[in-house]
Amino acid sequence: MIKKFTLRINKKSQTVEADENMPLLWVLRDVLDLKGTKYGCGVGSCGACTVHLNGIAVRSCQLPISALANQNITTIEGLAEKGDHPVQKAWLDVDVAQCGYCQSGQIMSAAALLKSNPHPSEVDIDNFMSGNICRCGTYTRIKKAIQQAASK
Repeated sequence: MIKKFTLRINKKSQTVEADENMPLLWVLRDVLDLKGTKYGCGVGSCGACTVHLNGIAVRSCQLPISALANQNITTIEGLAEKGDHPVQKAWLDVDVAQCGYCQSGQIMSAAALLKSNPHPSEVDIDNFMSGNICRCGTYTRIKKAIQQAASK
């Protein structure tokens, strides 16, 4: 059923009309034209669609819009106004991206990790990031960038 929903996305209140079961991913991409969050698998297994819900990394392909009232949602576009979040800067310094498709989800997960654990061990990084798949295999550079961001 199509309904109106008011969501708080990237610190802005936005009202959208959508089916109550529409996943947040499609609201972001198709209704609000926020294309940074990617579709990867549609079942929450790859991490390409990762956003923050109240500061916690979640898979937007699995969240129906009807469950998101009064929640703070942050996408890659809202992580840092000028794209200068420490994780984003480290990603560039380390030259993490190869094809780049998974990177917004990787960055959002890494930012959530560092928010909850500012000085993660290698095991902490491996465990937290294990839900994010990089088909290009840039895992070593991803870990290095997270370690660099944690050292700042």
